[in-house]
Amino acid sequence: MTSSLPELIHEDSILLDAEATDWQSAVRLAGGLLEQAGIASAEYTQAMVDNVVDNGPYIVIAPGFAFAHARPSEAVHRTGMSWVRLKDPVDFGSGDNDPVSLVVALAAVDSKDHTHALAELSGVLGDDDLRAAVDTAPSPEAITAILRGEDQPTKTPETTKKSSGGSEQHLILTVCGNGLGTSLFLKNTLEGVLDTWGWGRFLNVEATDTISARGRASEAKAILTSGEIAKSLGDVGIPVKVIENFTSKNELDSALRELYDV
Repeated sequence: MTSSLPELIHEDSILLDAEATDWQSAVRLAGGLLEQAGIASAEYTQAMVDNVVDNGPYIVIAPGFAFAHARPSEAVHRTGMSWVRLKDPVDFGSGDNDPVSLVVALAAVDSKDHTHALAELSGVLGDDDLRAAVDTAPSPEAITAILRGEDQPTKTPETTKKSSGGSEQHLILTVCGNGLGTSLFLKNTLEGVLDTWGWGRFLNVEATDTISARGRASEAKAILTSGEIAKSLGDVGIPVKVIENFTSKNELDSALRELYDV
């Protein structure tokens, strides 16, 4: 059974209005909370920093938001997350998504049991009202209440915009350096757009890493990823769409419209 967001982010792993001098210290703050909670060791914190050094700031997946993570390893004791809201935002070198004011860190023992939590987190950060709420929440308890869905405004269900007339199921790959963090964010948002369109049964979305993406490119219709990962992939023989905001349904909607000329 997959874990929910409140189960993975406990109040003692939430730090608000923290001070960081640069992106490394911001990531280390998030990693330190994982260490204090017994979720992961200091080696994992270093691995999260090294991930950005080696692969660039692709973990900054939405304006002001960085999702710090590294591959599962023995440095992870159990799956969990931490939440750091910075007093003063810092630059990660991510262009339009800088500066970053919120760093959420994930330590996972595998690539499965946190997927539901990431879908929930994507929903929170992709909603303007909820994002504003967590950005101004006065306490860890208030953050937890928002993550639990308490006192949230009622949303009007979206109506289906389109339906595909064909029966062929296309594969779209969402790609990140490790295949278990930012690529899952992108997959969740894309699947939300497909549900709105009524195309969910016609397109299969898989989150994967760069090595696997190169090997499976011939099977896929397209790859969606960050600018940094797109550069590392190079020419794979299929369209590679660069996405700036991994939580934006509007941006994913536009990417699909370009891909399918609709």
